Amino acid sequence: MIQRVQTIFLFLLALCMVLVALFPLWSQVNPSQTEQVMLTAWTLTVTTIGVSEISESAGVVSQTTTAYLGFLAVVSGLLALYSLSQFKDRKRQMMLNMINSLIMVIILGATVYLSITANDAIGGRDTGAFMLGFYAIVLAMLMNLLANRFIRKDEMLVRSVDRIR
Repeated sequence: MIQRVQTIFLFLLALCMVLVALFPLWSQVNPSQTEQVMLTAWTLTVTTIGVSEISESAGVVSQTTTAYLGFLAVVSGLLALYSLSQFKDRKRQMMLNMINSLIMVIILGATVYLSITANDAIGGRDTGAFMLGFYAIVLAMLMNLLANRFIRKDEMLVRSVDRIR
């Protein structure tokens, strides 16, 4: 049935993964305030932000592709939507959600790893700022956990009714 509560959680999960693909994940400015690093699901960009008295000069120093994060976010969102359509087979739905959890853990781990290495590369002392995209991953993982809990609850209810017959 499409009107179950786990449907809402799976839809919100897909929406969170769209946010991951669209919004920045992490940002950091080096201690001397001359470079900024921005991590999105598609690129890791280092830009200069130096402002002199004569002219403002800002430009991209380096840009590294992180398209695999964006690809995994899109796959995770599509997997959540596919799982949403599998409401008749709860076991398959739980398996798809477990695969989705694995994908989101990979995205989260890669994001943390990339932020740490980029922070070390520019010589930052603090960890930088995790942004909306990062927190959307965490929220998506929570939505996946809640959806799995309610799917499991439905499965147990169906089994208990079958025992009564």
